[in-house]
Amino acid sequence: MQSSSNLFPVALISAERRGDLIEDVYRLKPANSPDISVELAVTRLGLAEQPDTRGIPVVLLHGSFSNRRFWYSPKGIGLGAYLARAGFDVWIPEMRGHGLSSRNQAYRHNRVADYARYDLPAIAAFVREQSGQIPHWIGHSLGGITLAAALGGHYLDAEGVASVALFGSQISRTYWPLKIPPVEWGGRLLLKRFRHISGSRLKRGPEDEPIGLALESMRWYGLFRRFGDAERDWWAGLSEVQVPVLAVAATGDDQDPVWACRKLYEQFGSERRQFLCLGRDQGFTEDFGHVEMLVSRGAQTQVWPLVASWLRDPSVLLTEQ
Repeated sequence: MQSSSNLFPVALISAERRGDLIEDVYRLKPANSPDISVELAVTRLGLAEQPDTRGIPVVLLHGSFSNRRFWYSPKGIGLGAYLARAGFDVWIPEMRGHGLSSRNQAYRHNRVADYARYDLPAIAAFVREQSGQIPHWIGHSLGGITLAAALGGHYLDAEGVASVALFGSQISRTYWPLKIPPVEWGGRLLLKRFRHISGSRLKRGPEDEPIGLALESMRWYGLFRRFGDAERDWWAGLSEVQVPVLAVAATGDDQDPVWACRKLYEQFGSERRQFLCLGRDQGFTEDFGHVEMLVSRGAQTQVWPLVASWLRDPSVLLTEQ
């Protein structure tokens, strides 16, 4: 079978019409990481009446315990579908072992470090090849953290990122028990007994998360917190990032509070950056929550249009800082 890309093996595994949208699903096998079994599913949404029209490309990264359905439902509702109908070229990857992306051989050891260093650059290269333009990126929760890691680690730069928008993303919240070394060590020993954490069992979402990711996050929040891997300090690297940045927090988000999201935003060195808080005090009709900031009726009318405005021109001020 002929590859859909000149970069690495890519197969078009489905091409469907969903109402007024087309949904093409590609399977990427970049073979650029130590685990060569990694395969990534990337869905493209476009207008059925204009299948060959390529608007501004935007990549949407889901958060933990999630998949592509966070961005658009089978009924064609969601930010991804909204942006496609607005003329954007929408691309929705699913991380290793999520949704249509199969579990790789070393699934239990998967970490944000792997996503940032290997997977996101491959996705960026493929989308740029297909669209002929540098894509914009939007990440929710862990998706935003992964983007920050890729930018801070300099695995992604201006050649692969036109702008980045982070929704409900932070790595500064304090978990005091993890500051006590015996508690952290005990937690690590306990977690290592498992292969993954069940999203459905914990009622966190439809997908599981590899235990490697949980162990990695303990280092971010532990006594000697470090947002980085053995080779690079991602936190320090963010100060060198110059792509436009939009950081969005929600007043009603107890998981990733406003102050912590702002701290990540302030670490970016970008001259063009904006911080947006979604709450009644800022003129919105409600205090949005962690999921509701992007998936709710209020988000459809108040947040999605702001996202489209940002993508069209990151220099336009969306609200007071």
